[in-house]
Amino acid sequence: MKKVGILGGGQLGRMLLQEAANYPVETWVMENDGECPAAHLCHHFIKGDIRNFEDVYQFGKQLDAITIEIESVNVEALERLEQEGVKVYPRPAALRIIKNKIHQKAFYKAQELPTAEFVVVQNKAELSQNRSFLPAAQKLGEGGYDGKGVQLINTPDELHLGFDAPSVLEKKVSISKEIAIIVAIDSKGKTAQYPPVEMVFDPYLNLLDYQIAPADIPEKTLWRLEAIARKLALALGSPGIFAVELFIDTNGEVLVNETAPRVHNSGHHTIEGHFSSQYDMLWRILLEYPLGSTAAILPSSLVNLIGEKGFSGPAVYDGLDEVLSMEDTFVHLYGKKETRPGRKMGHVTIIGKDRHDLVRKAHQVKRVLRVISA
Repeated sequence: MKKVGILGGGQLGRMLLQEAANYPVETWVMENDGECPAAHLCHHFIKGDIRNFEDVYQFGKQLDAITIEIESVNVEALERLEQEGVKVYPRPAALRIIKNKIHQKAFYKAQELPTAEFVVVQNKAELSQNRSFLPAAQKLGEGGYDGKGVQLINTPDELHLGFDAPSVLEKKVSISKEIAIIVAIDSKGKTAQYPPVEMVFDPYLNLLDYQIAPADIPEKTLWRLEAIARKLALALGSPGIFAVELFIDTNGEVLVNETAPRVHNSGHHTIEGHFSSQYDMLWRILLEYPLGSTAAILPSSLVNLIGEKGFSGPAVYDGLDEVLSMEDTFVHLYGKKETRPGRKMGHVTIIGKDRHDLVRKAHQVKRVLRVISA
């Protein structure tokens, strides 16, 4: 039985471990919090810092394979483990490109992948020298996640809101739709792609509000999206799961936004909506089994459950009974004991044939189910 480790114990690790029960695998998790969502679902939990070289190296050297559920891990330790024969998914070389948004943008340019125009700035002084580039989005090179580390700067008057750190200043794009495509690549280079999903974002939190799958897009645009996502994922030269986020601008052009080298929020719907979920698919890759089917069983919509504004403390799920009574609706709570404004606490997937009904139910879930505190 293979020993496989996961760096990070959040909700992605939790859902990955829920799928692991179907496979002959001994699971290990490292996180600095023994109460994290994934802690009680693995065979072995190790308390440690995923950013610390020694912690990651000692954790990984006993394993056959190791994967991540967040990018902010110690890449140097993963490189050494790879040299010593541990299989690392994604490969450290791919992780180095993706975990830094400056490197990520340079990679897109080098691979001739379409992306928004950008400049690299090292500090606020350099940011101020690029006022003619506005309106733009400033993205921290490292450390950003879930909408944090991104600052929209529309006019020179807003430059004071910017980050005083190495970052990418990305020209603001007139967006028609935001799309995500998950690409699976096995150790032999074989690929499988999930149908594109359409994402609708909360403009205040800069977090996913709800999404619908499959995305409603013209066939030629679909082909272009799929071709770009596949080219990008293969160019990283690594087996694993890659979530490619793209824009369709108001002229119908396709632009790469960002890439995540792991299972992703935009793929949660695959648990109920697809024959092989993104989590099942990753286990197939980690354990070197054949790739699964990415075909949809039914169209789906997904709503993130976010901690309500003004509530911090022990989590209470107000309206849970009503949502659980809705047909073809599936609730996933992440087991986080404490809520706070904007924190991801769970998600709800709705499946069905009628797109309008999926959107209507998504809005109903958003209205009814609120994460508050005791």
